[in-house]
Amino acid sequence: MTGQNRDNGPGRLYGVGLGPGDPELVTVKAARLIGAADVVAFHAAQHGRSVARALAAPYLRAGQVEELLVYPVTTGTTDHPGGYQGAIDEFYEAAAARLAAHLDAGRDVVVLAEGDPFFYGSYMHMHKRLAHRYPTEVVPGVTSVSGAAAVLGRPLVERDEVLTVLPGTLGSDELAEWLATTDSAAVLKLGRTFPQVRDAFDAAGVLDRAVYVERATTAQQRTMPLAEVDPDTVPYFSLALLPSQLTGAAPQHAEEPDVTGRGEVVVVGLGPGRRSWTTPEAAEALARADDLVGYGPYLDRVPANPRQTRYPSDNRVEAERAAAALRLARSGRRVAVVSSGDPGVFAMAAAVLEVAAQPEFAGVDVRVLPGLTAAQAVASRVGAPLGHDFAVLSLSDVLKPWDVVVDRLRHAAAADLVIALYNPRSKARPHQLAEARDVLLELKKADTVVVVGRDVGGPAESVTVTTLGEFDPASVDMRCLVLIGSSQTQVTPSGQVFTSRRYPG
Repeated sequence: MTGQNRDNGPGRLYGVGLGPGDPELVTVKAARLIGAADVVAFHAAQHGRSVARALAAPYLRAGQVEELLVYPVTTGTTDHPGGYQGAIDEFYEAAAARLAAHLDAGRDVVVLAEGDPFFYGSYMHMHKRLAHRYPTEVVPGVTSVSGAAAVLGRPLVERDEVLTVLPGTLGSDELAEWLATTDSAAVLKLGRTFPQVRDAFDAAGVLDRAVYVERATTAQQRTMPLAEVDPDTVPYFSLALLPSQLTGAAPQHAEEPDVTGRGEVVVVGLGPGRRSWTTPEAAEALARADDLVGYGPYLDRVPANPRQTRYPSDNRVEAERAAAALRLARSGRRVAVVSSGDPGVFAMAAAVLEVAAQPEFAGVDVRVLPGLTAAQAVASRVGAPLGHDFAVLSLSDVLKPWDVVVDRLRHAAAADLVIALYNPRSKARPHQLAEARDVLLELKKADTVVVVGRDVGGPAESVTVTTLGEFDPASVDMRCLVLIGSSQTQVTPSGQVFTSRRYPG
């Protein structure tokens, strides 16, 4: 029974462990509670992607409330007056208050945790703030340490041996002291701490016995001697193990090819700028891919992974790029074709599907994953200029005649639509945006609101609000998107822009 069906009582808080990464290691009880909960909460860094949420996805149901708890800072710096700890404490208090509001309303809340909730997990901070106020249950999960030992095929300890679990955030000298005096050890919280952890193993004289395990039990798992690891490739979800000397060497297996069935092409939209605008679904597809194909600057926005092969190309070879991706997929590879923004809006999705329709690529699976498109990003920066009907047009005449562009502009203006202009002005056609403005002025008033967004979501972001009469096309380049308002688009006294949802008459 869910909390909302309970009469006048508070909801129940659950801390639910999901295991180290293999979806089949989610316990039966965890799956049942996730599916029954009114509210499912999960943590994420600034990019917004949650490993815990991805693991729980098969058990979620329609109608559940999802509470995304985004850390204000992880490994970066902060201008919070209390420093890192002050920012984190304030975040935990606010997150606990959000969950308490649901519990007070009688809703059951499941807080997801990778591994085990009480094993270096974020859930414990909610537990400390809420468990004394509400009925609470903690559902244990398989820890990353257990998962790592399992994939290595090495027992952690035997007989009277001692296992020591250490955070990689300890100083190198303190780590070395622990490592030199224990039978077996697991060091967690790697990533940026890896160099000092490796130095500690070396100083303790046990580096030759140490093993590195990355993303244990997942399709992306990697194991190797700790001494051979490149520090630049180490993610947070990894650990270093010092197995028991009594267990002997790890069993040796001949490497088998990674056979995962036939290949596929996934066309992925990164969003217009910052990594937090890439959806978790797109990030997961990028992480699973064997090969990344795309325009070079877009590929540069995807974090490097030495397991993957990249195929950068020029921006005007869409058909060739699509064919290359499809050929790779036909050979059994998982290929991600990378677009900026949304791949279905003036981007690679149509190009890939057009080439995929050729007989030679029959049977190659193609999926398209949506992304935040530039028009939405620019609109969000000023308010809601796309609040009513709007048209999306590209001013590029590379694939359609300029007279078709002009004709469509006239019809959109005559219909009094808000117009989003993509590819507004390039070096090869600097005059066309001015021509487009003149065409629009034939049908729209000079005081029509215009919004120009440049590099929105990127480091050089700027947004300008002006009018059609004062709009200067020379200020625009291909990194810009231009929004032309309708007769109902307004600028508020505070400078925000919106288009009314109600139309006169």
